[in-house]
Amino acid sequence: MPDLVWGILIGLAVALLVRFVLGRLTSFRAQRVEDYAETTPAFKITRHLGGAMECEGLIHGPRGRVVSRFTARMEGSWTGRAGTLREHFTYADGSTQEREWAINMIDDERFEATADDIIGAAEGRISGGALLMRYRLRLPEDAGGHVLNVTDWLYLTPSGVILNRSEMRKFGLKVAELTATMRPARAEERAVEPRQAKAEAAA
Repeated sequence: MPDLVWGILIGLAVALLVRFVLGRLTSFRAQRVEDYAETTPAFKITRHLGGAMECEGLIHGPRGRVVSRFTARMEGSWTGRAGTLREHFTYADGSTQEREWAINMIDDERFEATADDIIGAAEGRISGGALLMRYRLRLPEDAGGHVLNVTDWLYLTPSGVILNRSEMRKFGLKVAELTATMRPARAEERAVEPRQAKAEAAA
């Protein structure tokens, strides 16, 4: 009987190891930024994350079910290799969130970015039509205050729309996934910046 138990345990351990290895080789995390070196149009961060943008997306829980929906208004501005990206999110439950990224281009392919809820600095790479960014995000206290490891992928399409897919993990386990689209704002939306819109709503 002990031999049978050990056999079962070893079999389970091997199965878990195989699943882990296959997951790393074939899943979302298997992507490398170099995989997109030949894709076009080329992602130019100062151009494609500049000006007024609109965003809408979904957040999926660990079981794949949609747990939240949101829209966002963004405004990017650049001076040389230094940029600021302001984001104003509105969630389906009526709650809002603001984030302001400070972005510094190290060279044409690498950048760093900081924000108030980011621990340390996000590290980013650009290759062809794709952008990869990894960072540690601290959730608000009303959301538990947990620290998540986030992997962001942005894919530029020929029409200029950016498709965003993000994965959030804690202790190596996926806890959420985000999918979103980002596009230049319509002309009538460009006159009001996110912070101005918030001030007007509170007036």
